[in-house]
Amino acid sequence: MSRIPQRFEALKSHGKTALVPFITAGDPQPAITVPLMHAMVEAGADLIELGVPFSDPMADGPVIQRASERALEHHVSLHDVLGMVQRFREQDSRTPVVLMGYLNPIEVMGYDRFAARAADAGVDGALVVDAPPEESQDLVSTLRSVEMDLVYLIAPTSTEERIVKIAEVASGFVYYVSVKGVTGAGHLDVDQVEAKLAPIRRIIDLPVGVGFGIKDAETAARVARVADAVIVGSAIVGRMEDLAGDPEAIPSAICDFLSSLRAAIDGAAAR
Repeated sequence: MSRIPQRFEALKSHGKTALVPFITAGDPQPAITVPLMHAMVEAGADLIELGVPFSDPMADGPVIQRASERALEHHVSLHDVLGMVQRFREQDSRTPVVLMGYLNPIEVMGYDRFAARAADAGVDGALVVDAPPEESQDLVSTLRSVEMDLVYLIAPTSTEERIVKIAEVASGFVYYVSVKGVTGAGHLDVDQVEAKLAPIRRIIDLPVGVGFGIKDAETAARVARVADAVIVGSAIVGRMEDLAGDPEAIPSAICDFLSSLRAAIDGAAAR
């Protein structure tokens, strides 16, 4: 069992909703990633979603696309990202880390090699955007062999048939995309999200995280009332982009933002 179900079980026993921040590894400089991961945990992150830079991130909006571009300027590869996780594990053996990215870098490395190296580095799961459930059995079985979870996206347009297929292969948690479109786009309608989560939970017996469109403490608190995890990406990466010229200021700024989200999420759960 990976750290992911253990963490969700612990949170559930305390009546808490998970806070899951996303950053792109190597953005804006490789040296900032591991210290920032530690800082985010100190600020209240329960899991970390770590983006693997990719040249054609089809599911990501402009903010996260630019983060990948900045990281790729430093030639940050999947190999480098695994090294970052391994360094993170030197001080933190408990916080789950999920890699978010695309299939091409994994295929280049090879499924078996990726699984072995990722597990050795301390990766708990992967969210591979362009690996649909109908075509990812080999990846699923390879990751399961090293007790890594494969997390899937569920869209507002996902049919019941597709959710059933995801239920057959998903583990750890599932990620509900709260708005149509790419990351950072659209208006978040929490009532609509809640209505969509009900049928998902009838089919999938896993925690459901909600992301895309969570921009501040207010939206985080509203989502926390209906979801098992609040996933925040573009709002964090946008703040990092604003401070790209002063990377040493990033951990403090992101900690302040995450602390405000943590307080809002915990406040919502207490009501």
